[in-house]
Amino acid sequence: MKEKVVLAYSGGLDTTAIIPWLKETFNYDVICCCIDCGQGEELDGLEERAKLSGAAKLYIEDIVDDFADNYIVPCVQAHAVYEDEYLLGTSMARPAIAKRLVEIARKENAVAICHGATGKGNDQIRFELGITALAPDIKIIAPWRMTDIWTMQSREDEIDYCKAHGIDLPFDAKHSYSRDLWHISHEGLELEDPSNEPNYDDLLVMSTTPEKAPDKAEYVTMTFEKGVPKSINGEEMKVSDIIRKLNELGGKHGIGIIDIVENRVVGMKSRGVYETPGGTILYAAHQQLEELILDRATAEVKKEMADKLAQIVYEGKWFTPLREAIQAFVESTQEYVTGEVKFKLYKGTITKAGTTSPYSLYSESLASFTTGDLYDHHDASGFINLFGLPLKVRAMMQASQISADELCEASLRN
Repeated sequence: MKEKVVLAYSGGLDTTAIIPWLKETFNYDVICCCIDCGQGEELDGLEERAKLSGAAKLYIEDIVDDFADNYIVPCVQAHAVYEDEYLLGTSMARPAIAKRLVEIARKENAVAICHGATGKGNDQIRFELGITALAPDIKIIAPWRMTDIWTMQSREDEIDYCKAHGIDLPFDAKHSYSRDLWHISHEGLELEDPSNEPNYDDLLVMSTTPEKAPDKAEYVTMTFEKGVPKSINGEEMKVSDIIRKLNELGGKHGIGIIDIVENRVVGMKSRGVYETPGGTILYAAHQQLEELILDRATAEVKKEMADKLAQIVYEGKWFTPLREAIQAFVESTQEYVTGEVKFKLYKGTITKAGTTSPYSLYSESLASFTTGDLYDHHDASGFINLFGLPLKVRAMMQASQISADELCEASLRN
């Protein structure tokens, strides 16, 4: 009986070519596993393609709700953003995929898991750290790093290899992007030259540019309960459907299109264009509510934790004690993040239009310029004296030092 390998299968050229290569190189039965994180129509025709390519079996695993509830929501609650711009789309999905690949490998008694990530990217790290953390006994095969036995170096090589093995399928070389529920990532082709302006008319899939967005603004109302989004415009939905709806609204109004050069884990810089319309809105809406509720000291520490969590997730270290500890802290801060936010979408912008919460720390009587019962203006004098005491002491020291120096110089002159 042949040993089995589970292949993380997308149906694209790379993973299609890997199927006959695994059989030919290792004599494995190949169990293809396509993990659905919201790729949509990209999953069409996969079963026929996998069978034609020589796969023994194909799993199509829908983990959209798991992805939304257990990976996206914690990052939104933390406001985790990598290098101030990247909303961790691909980064959040990879540990969810790795977890399901391990589950299928256990079910099939597979000895190995194979992925088609290149040796230059972040995904190889995210997949392999996830698999290692959950199943250290399972072998990992990364063909693109096995240059002694993986001889294909281009799309043309892979197409020729497929045809030689009876696989003659159309593969689109015009676009180079990946998508899931959260975002669309565009890399490669003309984007590899950072001096090139992206051709957004040809590039964008989910979104329109702000210039082509409607001339009329659109108001949106959302509710949250303990930091979890619950409804849009009065309609309650599960988180995955909220993200889908926000993608639709954000895409329509040109929200969440970014062009960045990021620092990959492997040490190189990489340029990408990301469409994250719904995610951008969700981050902004959650922060709009949270700033009304969290006290200053907690908000300051939470920002530090958000930056650390973003790095952890970006580097593929989801299944670690540190991520669990930071997430536990973040969840504790969300106990009272409940309420309603209203905002306006207009040509790439999100503008606040009102926030309410039963747990708001904002006091109108305190914030008002009129005198309230809780605030005595005279108290500010003592506070400022104490708050500025270190500055006063330092200034006095400097003044006395200058006087001493002047006396010393005078005595030397005499």
